Amino acid sequence: MENEKGGSVMYKRIKNALGLLLVSGMLIIVIFQENGYIKAQETKEFTAFFAVPGNTKDDYNEVQELIADITGAKCQEIWLVGQTQEEAIASYIASGEYPDFISGCATLYDAGALIPIDEYWDNYPNIRSYMSDGEWDRLRQADGHIYWIPQFGIVKGEATEVVHEGEAFWIQTRVLKWAGYPKISTVEEYFALIEAYMEANPCMESGEKNIPFTILCDDWRYFCLENPPQFLDGYPNDGSCEVEPETLTVIDYNVTPTARRYFSILNEAYHAGLIDPESFTQTYSEYLEKLASGRVLGMVDQWWQFSYDVNDSLARMSAQGCSYVPLPVTIENGIKNQWHVKRGNDTDIATGLAITTGCEDITGALQFVNDLLDDEVLKLRFWGVEGVDYEVDENGVFYRTEEQRLNSQKNDYMASHFCFYPYFPRLEGILEDGKNAFSPEYQPEEFLADLPDDIEECFAAYGCQNYVDMLGTNEPPGAWYPMYSHSDTLTSEQEAGRVWRAMTEVKQEYLPMVIMTDNFEEMWEQYMQSYEACHPEIFFEEMQREVDRRVAIADEVSPYEE
Repeated sequence: MENEKGGSVMYKRIKNALGLLLVSGMLIIVIFQENGYIKAQETKEFTAFFAVPGNTKDDYNEVQELIADITGAKCQEIWLVGQTQEEAIASYIASGEYPDFISGCATLYDAGALIPIDEYWDNYPNIRSYMSDGEWDRLRQADGHIYWIPQFGIVKGEATEVVHEGEAFWIQTRVLKWAGYPKISTVEEYFALIEAYMEANPCMESGEKNIPFTILCDDWRYFCLENPPQFLDGYPNDGSCEVEPETLTVIDYNVTPTARRYFSILNEAYHAGLIDPESFTQTYSEYLEKLASGRVLGMVDQWWQFSYDVNDSLARMSAQGCSYVPLPVTIENGIKNQWHVKRGNDTDIATGLAITTGCEDITGALQFVNDLLDDEVLKLRFWGVEGVDYEVDENGVFYRTEEQRLNSQKNDYMASHFCFYPYFPRLEGILEDGKNAFSPEYQPEEFLADLPDDIEECFAAYGCQNYVDMLGTNEPPGAWYPMYSHSDTLTSEQEAGRVWRAMTEVKQEYLPMVIMTDNFEEMWEQYMQSYEACHPEIFFEEMQREVDRRVAIADEVSPYEE
């Protein structure tokens, strides 16, 4: 639908005809041909840096060009290579030279590197209406302005609950099948199963030795190591703390009896040869390579952190049962797990897409973001081209042929054809037609059609239809959730931020030693002494204040409003 400001763009596949396209407030004549558009306007070019590794596209990318035909703009995405997030951001700040777009954060705000988008957004209705006023208010910085747009977790309509996007204890289907698909409820049962399988099956069919359990600890990804205790105690992913829902009390999960017990279990597993000895030195790329090889039986991780890189490889090994499913593991039987919380209530306000002071065309950059949120452009980003990447049945439901699904697994095809703009904002949930998920993996029919045989067999054995069924689902616990959206905003300019970083450094230093030590009790005591020396109470006092604040204004700013 067009709007009075010209901010939303209608895209129609019209063959052998002239069409009119409204872009950035200008009426442009565009000539259409059989298979797409002939551009009739100069394309603006932007740059963006995202502080994560990413997949590069070919210089000529078909869908990127189609999007450019619609929006009048394209963007070169620059990904993190050879640096940590902090190092990369520090380099930009030191030089004072920025790309047009960047992963906005408190550090860049403090450096004066970002422009306030709320001073412009009334001209860009797709951005303005992206969230409610209350939700936007949560992103206001100390000066009262908003500097970035959350990229993920903004759900339009109701999200389809088929994929578990978050953290879990994952295990390969072959392990479960070998054991007769047992019920696994505790972390001790989980490791006992892996140990039994390893004794009976030390190697893959190729002769390569299996890796029982690996841990990702690289840079900020060390959460795979340090935060399982909150889940094991039956709490959801608040990230930096637990919040007791009855008393609204903040709890430090690093010092709970469950934390001590969990790391004691890992220590025992390490000395039993179940923990990958390279866990604490491997890079993220090396970790992904191990998973993609099919050798790793289990790990703790977030779905999004591994699935898009390894699932296609594992699907080709479906006959060996190398695909991963999540298990509802807690510290002991009787605890209701909260590994999965319904989508749409966990927006991370600590970071998002920002426009920098280095951008010479702020209005053009905002128009580009605005147009990327248009429904028709969203279809191009995540579904591709109708008739090429997907089909539409008589009821208007999108589906893919087997050939189209196979194309989506080919690296060369994806690099030359698809353009997700994955770190630009998107609307998840349901498209404007009310029938289709925003992306194929969330389309229930496509989800089922694309399942590897080993996962399909596993689901059937447990009476499940999808990954969420394997865990169960939960409503969001309260207006404070998730608390990592606050802790991630804390900077070294704040005492709580300095304490938070000191705590992080201690955990990164000591937890590997806690796991590997021959004297767990002694090393745990050393760890606790160093941890307490950081004065974590200062950080948790800040988190308590934020919980109290969010709860107090829940009626005004709740993201759970209908």
